Amino acid sequence: MQAVIDRFEENKVVLLLGDEEIKVIFPKQYLPDGLKEGDYLQIALSYDAAATTAAKRESERLLRDLKQMNNQ
Repeated sequence: MQAVIDRFEENKVVLLLGDEEIKVIFPKQYLPDGLKEGDYLQIALSYDAAATTAAKRESERLLRDLKQMNNQ
């Protein structure tokens, strides 16, 4: 996916995403240094199955612990 830097606003950057140029506000700290308005970025997103599974298990464990605390 491609994005172009539209402008910088304080600690954020306004990106225009994809062919539709959908406006996305993104934290400037996560961008490489030295970028300027008009520069293009390649953005890759992927699903992290392991992190999702781990978070779900932790959530279920916390819920069980809360239920056990309430039953005491």
